[in-house]
Amino acid sequence: MKASDLFVKALEAEGVRCVYGLPGEENLDLLESMRAAGMRLVVTRHEQAAGFMAATQGRLTGRAGVCLATLGPGATNLVTAAAYAQLGAMPMVMLTGQKPIKVSKQGHFQIVDVVGMMRPLTKSTRTLVSAEHVPSAVRESFRRAEEERPGATHLELPEDVARETTEAVPLSPGVPRRPVADEGAIAQAVEALASARRPLLMIGAGANRKLTSEMLRAFVDRVGLPFFSTQMGKGVVDETHPLWMGTAALSDGDFVHRAIEASDCILNVGHDVIEKPPFVMRDGRRTVIHLNFSSAEVDPVYFPQVQVTGDLANAVWRIAEGVGPRSHWDFTPFERARAGLDAQFVSGASDDRFPIYPARLVAEVRRAMPDDGVVCLDNGMYKLWFARYYRCRRPNTLLLDNALATMGAGLPSAIAAKLVHPRRKVVAVCGDGGFMMNSQELETAVRLKLDLTVVVVRDDGYGMIRWKQEEMGLPDFGMTLGNPDFVRYAEAYGARGHRPASATEFGATLTRCLESGGVHVIDLPIDYTDTAQALGAGTLVES
Repeated sequence: MKASDLFVKALEAEGVRCVYGLPGEENLDLLESMRAAGMRLVVTRHEQAAGFMAATQGRLTGRAGVCLATLGPGATNLVTAAAYAQLGAMPMVMLTGQKPIKVSKQGHFQIVDVVGMMRPLTKSTRTLVSAEHVPSAVRESFRRAEEERPGATHLELPEDVARETTEAVPLSPGVPRRPVADEGAIAQAVEALASARRPLLMIGAGANRKLTSEMLRAFVDRVGLPFFSTQMGKGVVDETHPLWMGTAALSDGDFVHRAIEASDCILNVGHDVIEKPPFVMRDGRRTVIHLNFSSAEVDPVYFPQVQVTGDLANAVWRIAEGVGPRSHWDFTPFERARAGLDAQFVSGASDDRFPIYPARLVAEVRRAMPDDGVVCLDNGMYKLWFARYYRCRRPNTLLLDNALATMGAGLPSAIAAKLVHPRRKVVAVCGDGGFMMNSQELETAVRLKLDLTVVVVRDDGYGMIRWKQEEMGLPDFGMTLGNPDFVRYAEAYGARGHRPASATEFGATLTRCLESGGVHVIDLPIDYTDTAQALGAGTLVES
């Protein structure tokens, strides 16, 4: 069998049916093998977008998404996507081509050390030097990408190796079984919760697994423990639940952080240290229980006293069986914090100012989206408002990046979400800065005939950094940018453009876009003037 054919069969054995990418001369044998096998190739307008799409597919499915690029500049364009998947714990396999490695006739034209470049950004990276290595290399790459903690891997397939013949056959993936937590560790966790007066449950990105989500919902209902999440843990448990305390999003004085400060024990399920610590540990202040697939990475602000290491769903179930609700628990401070957050959001959600107030933007998107609809955020100031106010009913329905936090990922992520969930409503919310970094993928969405709406939140500048600049008492410098006419820009790609003139009209426009099908772009000006006040310390509501 030709090595490129074997490579595609190995991908099929891993369940791969779709590859995102921008191929080049060095990929042509692999490309032909994909065509002959009937594998779908989603051609993008930039390799970075292909990487974002593959990573998002991995995030949504738990199975590694695959992206393809050629050597040299094609491979270097995958670097940001590699970091996006690696820091965000999204399983992804990157495939890149290379000049022949046994007999080269072009010197060093377009040659860079891609494997060396990818090494600090991936869980594994290697060059295939023989067709015989294809089955094991592909299997190992997928195994590493998908096992906890998930991330990015990379394989480089040189032209001459792709053309070799071999009698090797693909390897079948096994079914991994995670070890369960030690009984003694479970007992310590139960004792810490049972003896606490004001315990809290914290949900991180690592808990965003289907069975763990189900077990956590059962845990909250059975034990009655108030809970909050990190930004990438949103939606693991329904956030309309009466025990939801909010999302650790920004300020130490925010409502949820007031609740954290009042707690004396935190059960920390699936927290990934790549996110900003939602609390700072101090000796003697509170007991922290670390529950994750692996032991805690200790640093000056995180040194948990109890560690429960093993399968999350199993551990959550066993702890719930052991602890049960306790009559001496006092959640009064938590209830005041929750009431304060609710009161502030109700006020902001009805604000009629235009350009639109961010809390009103979040409220209109929430009203328009069904419970299973997927909102994909790019990175900018609006992300903090969505993290704080958007109440997710299901896991993976608000895709935000609080790991690499890169601009430019919103639109490609939404395209992948729509391909993974073709029957769900999908909206991308992008700042004008982030949108323009990968706006060419509008053509990809139109070509694929997707039903997709993009809300371009426009402040004609780099709003997040401008706000930070202002907070530091510095003058506004280097933050202003120009924009195209987004309505005409969308139409140039074959999409439909919209420019609402009020907050009420925006809500109606978004609803129409979601109902009518096709690709839509909504140009929405926004007012960030009181962000510091709105996202900072809040007034608690007396019980």
